[in-house]
Amino acid sequence: MMTPPRTLRPAVFSYAGALTQGGWVRGTVPVGTIALQMDGSSVPIGEAGSFIVGFDRDAGLSPELTATLADGSEVVQPLSITPREWRLEHVNVARRSGGPSEAFMKIRRPELARIAAARARVTSSTGWQQDFIWPVEGRISGRFGSQRIYRGEPGSYHSGIDVAPGAGVPFVAPADGTVVLAAADGFSLEGKLLIVDHGMGLNSAFLHAQRLDVQEGDIVRQGQQLGLVGASGRATGPHLHWSVKWNDARLDPILFSGAMSR
Repeated sequence: MMTPPRTLRPAVFSYAGALTQGGWVRGTVPVGTIALQMDGSSVPIGEAGSFIVGFDRDAGLSPELTATLADGSEVVQPLSITPREWRLEHVNVARRSGGPSEAFMKIRRPELARIAAARARVTSSTGWQQDFIWPVEGRISGRFGSQRIYRGEPGSYHSGIDVAPGAGVPFVAPADGTVVLAAADGFSLEGKLLIVDHGMGLNSAFLHAQRLDVQEGDIVRQGQQLGLVGASGRATGPHLHWSVKWNDARLDPILFSGAMSR
């Protein structure tokens, strides 16, 4: 019996995704690739040459993927990123000056260190390859990228999406992952905070929970209950703040999960 010919990946990039600010691309590298970069920064390569890259809310519109092949040659793939119009609110008051107090920063610095350490962890999760689902459905009370402008001076933009289904409603894992931070004691701003690593530099954070049902180190599966929606930390009412990051790039969660079913 004849052995069917083996299909090889071509010496070109193959990719698809949300080619827009706050978006992402998944694909495969050219056959023979030993290293991958985007605009000079290293990008990990998974099984069968797979990869994912993300584009920050304020990303440039012409990034380039560069694959280095085993023979030393390079394959360069320019990407065309679509700009987006963000929801801006112009406020006729001056932005608060002076910054946070030293008393607050004494509390905040250890929290920021725990968040940075969690996001620096490398896990073997393959959840990044899945089609994401909504962790909870309900009224969207805050959208990614929205921003206040204080007399011409921009404030920080909203880094995730807020969903307000009501206090005590369960929220679930949008994709498989490893719990890298479970701050059940509650942080000053985020309250009860959960970070799930989906692999390849992609992670989800869930803020203001009433209760967390998983612990650091747990392997979670898509659809598994993670906790209950609440208003812990600095929150004006019960809601789930869901944010997604790829390395240092903040991404729009709705570009992973699509429109809600209701």
